[in-house]
Amino acid sequence: MPDEVKEWRAAQRAALLTKRQAVAPAERQQWNASITQLLTELFPILQEMIIGFYWPFKGEFDPRFAIHSLRMSGATAALPEVERKGAPLKFREWWPGVRVTKGVFDLPVPDGTAVVAPQALFIPPVGFDSKGYRLGYGGGYFDRTLAAMQPQPLKIGVAFELSRIPTIRPQPHDIPMDLIVTEAGIHCAREDGLQRAADTRGAAEFAAARILERKKILMAR
Repeated sequence: MPDEVKEWRAAQRAALLTKRQAVAPAERQQWNASITQLLTELFPILQEMIIGFYWPFKGEFDPRFAIHSLRMSGATAALPEVERKGAPLKFREWWPGVRVTKGVFDLPVPDGTAVVAPQALFIPPVGFDSKGYRLGYGGGYFDRTLAAMQPQPLKIGVAFELSRIPTIRPQPHDIPMDLIVTEAGIHCAREDGLQRAADTRGAAEFAAARILERKKILMAR
């Protein structure tokens, strides 16, 4: 990646994190509730899947309430483990009360549970753009992980609207999300850019089509 792009991204990242962490608790709680409702009510297909999620950090959307609801409906949940620097993330099955150890940034990692392959991922962007690309924390963990996953999981970016920027200046290694869910609604990453789904059926059909498309690609190999 060119140094100029690295510097630009670092400045964007710092500004977006400052903005996100300055959100008042009551407002953050309201946004969390809106996104949780969208994730749990609009994607019944998730109830049948292995979902990789994350422990909230630095003012991110808190996915734990959505995960709790989806698990109660039949989903399997998994948290990432950083095995070593430069390697893809490994996902270990998680459930409430499971024994955990401290991982990177002191975030919890399930201790010795089964390693699973997520069929869907909740991914927290620091920023996201009009094409569905995400700006992360700069470590490249999700980029390496997604590049190594075949078939590709359903990639669901979950963020607040304040994280939206015109472009992240995507590079060849960047992989766009399939959907971005914010407090304003569900946005589908189509060829001509990020578009808000007109209704719940449209969002669900878009997600199902992406999953089916990848299954067909895998079966054709």
